[in-house]
Amino acid sequence: MKKVIMSVFAAGLLLSCGTTKQETPVIQEQEPEQTETKIVLNYPETKKVDTVSTYFGTEVKDPYRWLEDDRSPETEAWVEAQNKVTFGYLDQIPFRENLKNRLSELWNYEKIGAPFKEGDYIYFAKNDGLQDQYVIYRKKSENDAAEVFLDPNKFSEDGTTSLGGMNFSEDGKILAYSISEGGSDWRKIIVMDAETREIKEDTLKNVKFSGVSWKGNEGFYYSSYDKPEGSELSAKTDQHKLYYHKLGTSQENDKLIFGGTEDQKHRYVGGSVTEDNKYLFISARNSTSGGKMFMMDLSEENPELVTVIGNEETDSYVIENMGSKLYIVTNLEAPNRRIVTVDASHPTPEHWEDFIPETENVLSPSTAGGYFFTEYMQDAVSNVKQYDYEGNLVREVELPGVGSAGGFNAKKEEKVLYYSFTNYVTPGSIYKYDIEAGTSELYNKPDIDFNPDDFTSEQVFYTSKDGTKIPMIITYKKGLERNGKNPTILYGYGGFNISLTPSFSIANAVWMEQGGIYAVPNLRGGGEYGRSWHDAGTKLQKQNVFDDFIAAAEYLIDNNYTSSDYLAIRGGSNGGLLVGATMTQRPDLVKVALPAVGVLDMLRYHTFTAGAGWAYDYGTSEESEEMFRYLKGYSPVHNVKKGVSYPATMITTGDHDDRVVPAHSFKFAAELQEKHAGEAPVLIRIETNAGHGAGTPVSKTIEQYADIFGFTLYNMGFKELPTPVK
Repeated sequence: MKKVIMSVFAAGLLLSCGTTKQETPVIQEQEPEQTETKIVLNYPETKKVDTVSTYFGTEVKDPYRWLEDDRSPETEAWVEAQNKVTFGYLDQIPFRENLKNRLSELWNYEKIGAPFKEGDYIYFAKNDGLQDQYVIYRKKSENDAAEVFLDPNKFSEDGTTSLGGMNFSEDGKILAYSISEGGSDWRKIIVMDAETREIKEDTLKNVKFSGVSWKGNEGFYYSSYDKPEGSELSAKTDQHKLYYHKLGTSQENDKLIFGGTEDQKHRYVGGSVTEDNKYLFISARNSTSGGKMFMMDLSEENPELVTVIGNEETDSYVIENMGSKLYIVTNLEAPNRRIVTVDASHPTPEHWEDFIPETENVLSPSTAGGYFFTEYMQDAVSNVKQYDYEGNLVREVELPGVGSAGGFNAKKEEKVLYYSFTNYVTPGSIYKYDIEAGTSELYNKPDIDFNPDDFTSEQVFYTSKDGTKIPMIITYKKGLERNGKNPTILYGYGGFNISLTPSFSIANAVWMEQGGIYAVPNLRGGGEYGRSWHDAGTKLQKQNVFDDFIAAAEYLIDNNYTSSDYLAIRGGSNGGLLVGATMTQRPDLVKVALPAVGVLDMLRYHTFTAGAGWAYDYGTSEESEEMFRYLKGYSPVHNVKKGVSYPATMITTGDHDDRVVPAHSFKFAAELQEKHAGEAPVLIRIETNAGHGAGTPVSKTIEQYADIFGFTLYNMGFKELPTPVK
């Protein structure tokens, strides 16, 4: 058993608070005390096996392959032993409880979601403050008192069963809602009488990666896989299928619509019915980018399947229809997306006509009240325009500020919509928008113990390794001194066409109260600048993403926001890969590394659950020798070097994560604990009965952040927290 002693000298680094509103905690140097505290870490013994895989003639050892078996008693015992070490360490951080208390205090305010109308009721989600799950309320008019409609906090005793989604029938009288147990991507769909709140029929089981799309009031379409052989949390799921469930019938009699044959085999299949119930559109794809599109005319007794797009080279979907006139959002010949129109009688691309052409900014459209609303990202912040059904610009929507706006959708007959607005220093607020007049009024502003005026967010552009300009938003308390000693979290993602736009986080607010900086670069691989930006961070160009992140860290250091001794890097899922690759390529760059639910074994990721669908971004080790060598060259599990001193590391994952299976994190932790030469701790925090993150109870989330921030500050040398400046 390896024994590591970590010495934490009393560095004498204190955070002192100012007395004026604009002052911020600053770090002052003092002479180190002569005493030291030793935390002894006895890492669990992790056995090694002789498993070897061969790729294009090259043998690759995989000594911790046994940890991939999530049902094994040995793996369970290993998890328990690792958590004992991790929580034993965290328990000794002197200010951990103070962080938890402050997080709980700031978290404890009423949060209300945007309302929406279904049938005779207005529905909205609300959390009183520290409830583990949001509660769904409803009322018949704005002036009525709201009643509890659905309370997910009662789904399970420990709060780990969450509400996945809600979809009402056309008349709003029947609800199909999905639940997730223990954070799993596998769902159950429950059908309820919305008026009486009585369950109408047997629950649909074994549903995964699915929406619910109603056909009138008769039934709905949903998608799932056959339950895999072996572990449902890690076994490969390869063929998605679209079903139709008719109300009053059992699930075993549900009609298979698409995906049941070899020529219809795809990893992700979805179905969507138009608002007038005339058409069903089916998407079929094998990767997270690019897909086919089919349609059926539901007005016909036996509708035939019509191919709209027969290849997976682009992304397209129908956003609206007026009779047989279809409005399609596409990136075909438009990397930043455009809207085209076509008649359903000949829907293929050669007949498409521009409706709202592509611009230099990325388009994300929606519809409401008989209008199109086009949200454009301009350097990762929102700009929204309103168009009529002839493609004429009606107005530019005046937003409350610079940040992220969303929710510009409603049914055609609605006169108002409710949208949200937020940025890194503005808690999410809801605005009521008069669709005809184009005016906004504040509908709900949270009453939170946080003053946005005390903080600032600035956007900078820095240069990556190959000369590409990358935007980054840096947020901190006003008056902060750039002395190179500010504790900083650099957060990134960089993949899957996902854009990181400004949004408020209670946890980050607490971090900034401690004098911390929160920085978010918009790395290549994301969607901030369209498909070309995304593609520039995929496959054989994936290193661009890591270079962008490293350059962001160097910018913060070079400009004295922080230094390597006070810098932490954090990211989850694909962002966990980002952190793992960065810390193995540049272990000297940061003090703390925080990879969460990360994709860390790049040679085997595609063998688990739906991982093969990520190949557009990553490629696979079986694809070609060139791709194998490229993946092996940055795969975090395969690039931990013996004798290297790595940053203080806390890996986080959930034992029920069936999207990025926890084996990635288990194997990375084992490699680091065996080979790491420094005194900094290498821990793995494994949340039990938890998945990839969605639906995590508030109580668990608060505990996680207290541990993450406590671990980070403690390993930057802090022994106590400052009193937050009010």
